[in-house]
Amino acid sequence: MTRSTESVLLYSKTHLPVARKSLVERSRLIERLEQGIHGRLTLVSAPAGFGKTTLLGQWLSSTGRDASWVSLEETDSDPVRFWRYAAEALSPHVAPSGRQEYEQLVRTFLSVSTSTFLDAFINQLRFLSRPIVLVLDDYHAITEPRVHESVAYFIEHKPFGLHLVLSSRAEPPFSVARWIARDELALIDASQLLFTAEESANFCLEASSDLEPRHVRKLHERTEGWITGLQLASISLREASDRETFIERFKGHHRHVADYLFHEVVSGLPADLRHFLYATSALRRLDAKSCDAVTGLSDGKSMLERLKARNLFLVSLDDYDVWFRYHHLFADFLRNRVRESDPALWRSANLAAGKSFASRGLLDEAIDCALAAEDYGLAESYLTRHAPSVLKRGEFPTLLRWFDGFPPETELSAEMALLRAFLYVVTGQRESAVRSLETLEAQARSMDAGEARQQLQSGLLFVKSNLLFTFGEFEQWFAFSEGILDEILPRDPLFFNFNYNLTEPFARRTAFGLKGMLSEQTERIGRLFAGTLERHGWGDSLISLYVLQALAEGFYEWNRFEESADLLRRIERTSRHNFVPGLFVPCRITQANLYWSAGQRDLAHETLDEATAFVADRADEIWTGYLASARARLFLREGSTSLAKKEVSQLRIGPKDRPAYHREYDYLTLCHLLSAQRKEREALRLLELMKPQAAREGSLTGLAEIGLLQADLLDRMGQRARSMKALEEALAIGEVNGYCRTFLEGGERTEKLLRKYLAFLGHEDRSAEETALEEYVNGLLSRFPDKEAREEVAAAAQPGLVEPLTRTEIRLLDLIRQGESNKRIAEKMSLSEGSVKVYSSRIYGKLGVSSRTQAVIAAQRLGLLQEH
Repeated sequence: MTRSTESVLLYSKTHLPVARKSLVERSRLIERLEQGIHGRLTLVSAPAGFGKTTLLGQWLSSTGRDASWVSLEETDSDPVRFWRYAAEALSPHVAPSGRQEYEQLVRTFLSVSTSTFLDAFINQLRFLSRPIVLVLDDYHAITEPRVHESVAYFIEHKPFGLHLVLSSRAEPPFSVARWIARDELALIDASQLLFTAEESANFCLEASSDLEPRHVRKLHERTEGWITGLQLASISLREASDRETFIERFKGHHRHVADYLFHEVVSGLPADLRHFLYATSALRRLDAKSCDAVTGLSDGKSMLERLKARNLFLVSLDDYDVWFRYHHLFADFLRNRVRESDPALWRSANLAAGKSFASRGLLDEAIDCALAAEDYGLAESYLTRHAPSVLKRGEFPTLLRWFDGFPPETELSAEMALLRAFLYVVTGQRESAVRSLETLEAQARSMDAGEARQQLQSGLLFVKSNLLFTFGEFEQWFAFSEGILDEILPRDPLFFNFNYNLTEPFARRTAFGLKGMLSEQTERIGRLFAGTLERHGWGDSLISLYVLQALAEGFYEWNRFEESADLLRRIERTSRHNFVPGLFVPCRITQANLYWSAGQRDLAHETLDEATAFVADRADEIWTGYLASARARLFLREGSTSLAKKEVSQLRIGPKDRPAYHREYDYLTLCHLLSAQRKEREALRLLELMKPQAAREGSLTGLAEIGLLQADLLDRMGQRARSMKALEEALAIGEVNGYCRTFLEGGERTEKLLRKYLAFLGHEDRSAEETALEEYVNGLLSRFPDKEAREEVAAAAQPGLVEPLTRTEIRLLDLIRQGESNKRIAEKMSLSEGSVKVYSSRIYGKLGVSSRTQAVIAAQRLGLLQEH
């Protein structure tokens, strides 16, 4: 695959360092690295200029080990960005059989916590095709504690087929004692990285063959074997007229030596090359085009070639020698020099670089350069352009870092100030969000009536609504919005067309859907918000449709079928026309559940079948998987275990897996299947692993379903006390939120379980909580249909049998159930394909159906096919 020049920049973070022949073979250190490969972690820790990156590149090149490499910067102190880079780096090493699921997981990162993502990510690494080394270079650049915590967790739980290497100027800010105690950490520090006298001699003689042995010994003593010091000295010695005096003049701390030697090297360069280095020091990564932008000349390519020829600390970032960076220590020297001696050049170079990057669509780099140039107006304009895509990537800390780059006195536009407040909300920083909103509210009060004031107020409504919803402060929202909702509705599409569901089978499972929280307050807010959006022409916006979908799912859960159906018809039309899978699939699954619960079982199956055909070529596999899960659940409620098993087989999950939260719905479906197959222990194992994940994510729907399933399975196994405890946990969630369908869909088994719970409670010394649960359970029991009603519903759902099926027809129908094609059926029954079609048509007529699936369902209901 060909990559553009610009794309090389984007991919360079995960690019293995270009292997260049080293002047010194470091066999003793390579042997140490090889010895540590079977542990959990290798830590290469030393200050700048000690050859850490060169050593690791030499090791990987000489041993031929498979490796992924991530070069880190200060801008990567964002958990989403950090782990996205790590996942992208490892992606090429994932076996083809697991790549689709692996990529699906990476896309779900935005909707789950870092801990939950890591659990799933570690689980997915079982798909690595062979043992792999993951190098995180320049790890000292990471300052975010949440990233450090996640890396420590990853080290402890990662598969043994992956070996992690951290290269850093300092020891990591998390304890490594446990891995030292278990002999699972290999450490290479500054003392080991220093050249030995022999290595210094080899290096110096290769770099400058006319050096005398006494000069080499003196250089080794002065530099103490420090690699960059020797390299700088060898460059300077080429021009030195008095080598003895030159060697005597530098000594002391490494950094002081470096600054002195860098000065010696740079001051001895031709003026044009020296100016080129100073101007391009503003670029963290550089190519010919960006160099031309900051110098104002057109010789960037030739100048880079001259630097390479002089071995002037230029590091290649790709296989094409297009993108480079300066050695970190050299870059620090150049930048400090320019900032102190020529601040005007520093600002102008960054300004030119920012404009160049922006023109090429590289807005991350453009924003950083504009901030460094202190052109805050330009930085804000780039940020305004770039914010929607960064929001979509979920890199909220990155956006906040850019906002922090503006001085406190900077007056941001209302749109950007509101975005910063919104970011505080979604990152859980309530106090910062409140302070920002108070400042904006004061600004709005001081403004004259007009368009600008109304626009600011409308944004305040949106952001403050998110704040109050996120922290459950619903009464405050009513007080805030009362009487002004119609007046200050936002007009900016940024607020209305954010896709709130990229991964979930139901809107209620998302943060936007409050993870399953239901109450009269949430219903009232949803209706008010949706109604206002409709009146102002935003009825088909994503935010409006997601509000309606969450309401429809809530009405279904509350057993309010007609209200749910009315909303679903509206959502189905729009989500189908514009095709948003995060709306369309939840809408169709909810509709199928409505049909089934109303006794219209054929319509339920047809709804899911049609949705699957519609989605198949339009969306990722995750959405067709959810539809297969929904079909399996319908089959299980009908008692068709074999058909449910066939649907679950499409999900590529099994009872021995370590379930990942982003597939909770699928794994719960598998647990229902295992329950129907009387495989209680296998189902309970999965549920025990899923429960803490659901609790960590605050998934009320997940916790309720998990608790109910656990209660049923434990009851079957005779573990009554544990069963009642699990049921009580599920009921506690259900009672607070008024859940109905979660329990009613369990049918007779759940009904019996609830009656056992009432008996378990007894009649004496009940707490207020137990009394509330008793009332709730009695309410649920009153909603279960009696036996007569169940039989009537079942009879109404059963198709009539016009005439009995023959043995041949039953055998053919059984092969249809097994998923055999007409050709295979013909072979197995010694018929022609034409005869198979005739028999199939006759079967459909007798059963009163029109498709294979409907025929199998009808036959199973009539008891014509035995379960396998």
